[in-house]
Amino acid sequence: MGHGGNVIAELTADHQVEEYFARLQALPVGDKQRRDVLDELTIELVRHSVAEEMYLYPAVREHVPGGGPLADKEIEEHAEVERVLKDLEDVDVDDVRFDALVLKLVTDVTEHVREEEQQLFPSLAQACTPEQLMELGDQVRRAKKVAPTRPHPSAPDTPPGNKLLAPGTGLVDRARDFVTGRGRS
Repeated sequence: MGHGGNVIAELTADHQVEEYFARLQALPVGDKQRRDVLDELTIELVRHSVAEEMYLYPAVREHVPGGGPLADKEIEEHAEVERVLKDLEDVDVDDVRFDALVLKLVTDVTEHVREEEQQLFPSLAQACTPEQLMELGDQVRRAKKVAPTRPHPSAPDTPPGNKLLAPGTGLVDRARDFVTGRGRS
């Protein structure tokens, strides 16, 4: 995932999660490959969310008129998605709750993406210069490289806490992923 360029192009490219949803839903109930696809999706969603929380939403607060409540709403939606991802970590793929949680994840993420692309991104594009959008894109790309890869619902989701803790948590997550082979299917 990722695009390069300005923050809107970068994050819009990340929003192309339908492929993961389709792969996940195409596999039969109980198929162990569903965990691998979910792990890949989780890694991408968590990295994306953390980067948005570190740089996008503070920029929305700073530059977009009325951006504070908009950023708060987006952060709360991230928190809900992260709780669902955390619940999915603890549910086996042949458990009946797995499909219900996947459906909730698909619904929540799809709605969140639609709102960002139709409301937040156009507002940010109007409020920021092209140079500011490019710098935000660079910050988001850097943040995704060090971001956690697993859901941590109790971790801070606003600066400065998230900027201080995310890189260390990300390092631990990537070490766990390396040891277990998670995300390498």
